[in-house]
Amino acid sequence: MRRFFTLIFFIVITFKTVIVTAGAPAFNVKDLHLSWEVVDNNYQNKPRALTALIITNKGNQTLPASGWKIYFNSSRDYTSDAVSGNAKIAQINGDLYCITPNDKFAAIKPGEHTRIEYVCDAPVVNFTDAIEGPYFVWDAVPDKGYLPGDFTIKPYSPTYQGLITPEILYNQNKVIQDIPASQLQKIIPTPVSYIENSGNFIITNTVNIVSDPLFAKEKAYFIAGLEKLLGSKLKNISAGKRITFKKDTGLGAEAYTLTVTPTSINVGASTTAGLFYGIQSLQTAIAPSPGMKAQANIPVPCMEVKDEPRFSYRAVMLDVARNFQSKQQVVKLLNLMGVYKLNTLHLHLTDDEGWRIEIPSLPELTAVGSKRGHTLDSKALLPASHGSGPDISNIAGTGFYTKADYIEILKYATERHITVIPEIETPGHARASIKAMTARYNRLMAAGDKAGAERNLLVDLNDKSAYHSVQYWNDNVIDVSLPSTYNYIETVVGDLVNIYKEAGAPLPLIHFGGDEVPAHVWEKSPAYLALKASNPEIQNTGDLWYYFYGRVNSILKKRNIRMAGWEEMALRKTLVDGQSTYVPNPQFAGENMQVDVWNNVLGDGQEDLAYKLANGGYKTVLTCVTNLYFDMANYKSFDEPGYYWGAFLGIDKFFSFIPYDYFKNADVDKNGRPINRNIFIGKQRLTDYGKTNIIGLQGALWGETVKTPERMDYMIFPKLIGLGERAWAKDPAWATERDTAKARELYNADWSKFLNILGKRELPRLAYYNGGYNFRIPKPGVILEDGKYKSNIQFPGMVIRYTTNGKEPDANSTIYEKPIPANGMIKFRAFDVKGRGGNVAEVQNKQEPAM
Repeated sequence: MRRFFTLIFFIVITFKTVIVTAGAPAFNVKDLHLSWEVVDNNYQNKPRALTALIITNKGNQTLPASGWKIYFNSSRDYTSDAVSGNAKIAQINGDLYCITPNDKFAAIKPGEHTRIEYVCDAPVVNFTDAIEGPYFVWDAVPDKGYLPGDFTIKPYSPTYQGLITPEILYNQNKVIQDIPASQLQKIIPTPVSYIENSGNFIITNTVNIVSDPLFAKEKAYFIAGLEKLLGSKLKNISAGKRITFKKDTGLGAEAYTLTVTPTSINVGASTTAGLFYGIQSLQTAIAPSPGMKAQANIPVPCMEVKDEPRFSYRAVMLDVARNFQSKQQVVKLLNLMGVYKLNTLHLHLTDDEGWRIEIPSLPELTAVGSKRGHTLDSKALLPASHGSGPDISNIAGTGFYTKADYIEILKYATERHITVIPEIETPGHARASIKAMTARYNRLMAAGDKAGAERNLLVDLNDKSAYHSVQYWNDNVIDVSLPSTYNYIETVVGDLVNIYKEAGAPLPLIHFGGDEVPAHVWEKSPAYLALKASNPEIQNTGDLWYYFYGRVNSILKKRNIRMAGWEEMALRKTLVDGQSTYVPNPQFAGENMQVDVWNNVLGDGQEDLAYKLANGGYKTVLTCVTNLYFDMANYKSFDEPGYYWGAFLGIDKFFSFIPYDYFKNADVDKNGRPINRNIFIGKQRLTDYGKTNIIGLQGALWGETVKTPERMDYMIFPKLIGLGERAWAKDPAWATERDTAKARELYNADWSKFLNILGKRELPRLAYYNGGYNFRIPKPGVILEDGKYKSNIQFPGMVIRYTTNGKEPDANSTIYEKPIPANGMIKFRAFDVKGRGGNVAEVQNKQEPAM
C-alpha cells in the first residue's frame, strides 16, 4: 500500500511539473529587442537620472502582460516603483536586479513597443552606467533564463558639469610639441643615463651573438625575437659583427649597461634579470618598422646607457574574478610587462563573482565558483553578474585556469623575470568561495561524511547577522570564528605552494585581500559568540580582524611566505576625540607584511593613508586610485568606458604621478573639478624613514567593466607605459622643482617628449607586436577659429581623418592637413598605423541662412 501511495504521489508531482512547464507561453524571447536610454539626467532637479528600458516586439506573437520577469545587473540603486507605473524593480543580491510587470503593464503586440521608466540614484556619466545583460525568465520556468534578440544603449549627449568636449581636448593638446622622430629618446622607461651617438650598428642574420653561460635563456629569448624581425634564422657566422652579453658583478640586481657602436653591441649585467632588461632596452631602441614587416638589415642607433630601476616592486594588478580573462590574454599582458620592465603580476583570482584557479584538494571552488548563470540559490553556480547573462557559456562570467594553465602562466612569467602574486580574497569579497564550500558541505553531508563536510565550511549556518557590502552583497563574508576557516586556508595555501613548486616559480607573497568588510558582520554568529566567551582578548567583532590575520600570518610564516593585503589589513579602528578613525596597527608593524594602498581619493579624507602606513613601518605599495587605476574612465564623456568613483584618469595621471609627494601636482578632485588644496592641511607628509618603506608602484585593473580582451587592452594600454616610466625611472626635474611656474614648464617639455615617443615609436610597435594590441586611440581635439575647424591629437604621429557627409570616418577618409571650413556637420577621428580608429569628435556649425 505504501509503494502504491508513493507511486501515485510521484505521478501527481510529475504531472504538476509538466503542467507548470507547459504553462510557459510559446513565445520566442529572441523576437524581443531591448534598448536603454537616458530620459532626464537631472530628474526633478535632483542629482539622479530618469532612464528607460524599451521593449520592442519584432516577432509575430504577443508578449503577455504578465508571467515573466526581466533580470539585469547594475552597480547602481533604483527606486522600486517604475515612474511609468507599469513595473516594480527589486534588488535580488549584489548587482542583480529584477523587473516585474504589474497589472498596468499592457501586452506587447507584434510591431509594438513599451517603455519602463525608472529612477536610478545618480546622474549618468558614461555608457558604463547603463544596465547590463538583461534577460527574461518565465514565472512558469523559474530556473531558466532567455536572452532577448539584442540589447542596445542609445547614444546620449550630456550637458553635465565637467564634460570634456573636443574644444577642451584641443586646448589640452596645444601644449604638446611635435618633435622629429630622429630627436626622440630611443629607450622607454627613461634610463638613469642615456647618451646617443652618431652612427648605427646594422643587425643582419650573420650577426654573431656571444653570451656568458649564465644568460643562456636570455640569449635564446633575444634570438627568437630577433629572427622574427629579420624574417630569417641567424647563420651563426663567427666572423660577423658581434653582440655580447657579459657578466658584470659590479652592477645591482636589476641594473644593466648597454653600449652600441658601429661594430659591436655590449650588454652587461650581474644577474639574469638585469640582462633581460638590457635586452628590452636594446629591442626598444630598434625602430618599430621591422616589427611591422621583417627587414634583412636592422639599424640600432649608437648609444651608451647605464640603468637600474627606482623601485624594486613594479606591478600590475589584474582582476580576473569579476570578469574572466583567458590564459592567452594574461600572456599578452606579461609580454608587455616585460618590455616595459614591470616585474610583478598581482592576479586577483577570487571575489564575490568568481573563483578562477583550480585548487585540486577543493574541486568545488571551480566546479561551483567559476560558473555564472541564472540561479537564485547559488547551489550549483553563481548568479549572473556584471552583465554575464543567464548562460554559463558566457566567457566573461564563466572560466578558470586549470592547474596546467596556471603553471604555464607561471613559467612564462618567470622566463620574463615577472613574479606572479596570487590573491585569495578573505574575509570579505568571498561569496564565490563561501558558496563553493557550502556546496561541498551539502555534498558530503548527503554522503554521510559529517566531519568532512564541516572541515572547510566558511559560514556558521545558524548565523543571523544582517549586513550589506559596498557592492550590495548580504552573504559574502567568511566567518573567521570558525576553525574550519583555517583548515580551508591551510588547504588552499598548500595547493598553491605545490603548484608554484611544480612550475619552478617563486612565491614570496600571498595576498589575502582584507578590504571592505561591512559593518554588523558576525554579530549574531554562534561561532563568534563561542569564541568570544573563551577568549577574553576578543571584546567585539572588531577584534576578530587581528585574530584572523594573526592566524593567517602564522600559516604563511611556517612556509616562509609573507602576507600581503589591501590597506585595511594594516589598520586598527580607534577613537580620536570621540570620532571613529583608523590608525596603523602596531600589532603587525614588525611582521614584514606588505600593504597595497589604493585609497587616496581627493576630498574623502584619506589622502595621506599610504604615507601614514609607510611612516608607521609597513612595506607599502602605492596603488593610488587617483593616478594608478586602469579601470577609471579617461575623462568625463559619455563615450569613454570605465568607472569614475575615485577619479577620471587618463595617461597624464600615470605620467605625472610623484610617488614621494603625490599631493604636489594633484590638480582636480574625483569629479574632475579644480582641487581645493585646503584638503591637504594637516595631512601626514612622507618622512625619510617612510620613504624606505615605499617599495613600489602598482597599476590596477578591476574587472567589473572589462568583459572582453579588447576592452582590457583599451583600458590598460598605453597607460601601462606611463606606469613603467614612473616605477622604473628616477624622479624627473619637475617633480622636485619648488618654483611652480618652472616646474610646469619642465613638465610640459617632458610630457611632449613622452607623447611623441608613444605616438611615433611605441604605439606603432604595439599595433603589430605579439599580434597587435587594442590600445586606446584618443579622440581628436577640435576648435572653431575664424570660421574653420582646427584639429589636433594627443599622440603626435597619429593620422586624423574627417568626413563632411555625416558618416563616421574610416581608414580611407580624407586626411586632415589644414583647417576645414565650418560648414555643416564634420566628424574627426584618429587612426593608428594599422588603420584602427578611435572615438569620433563630432562638431556642427549651424550657419545663419543668407539674407
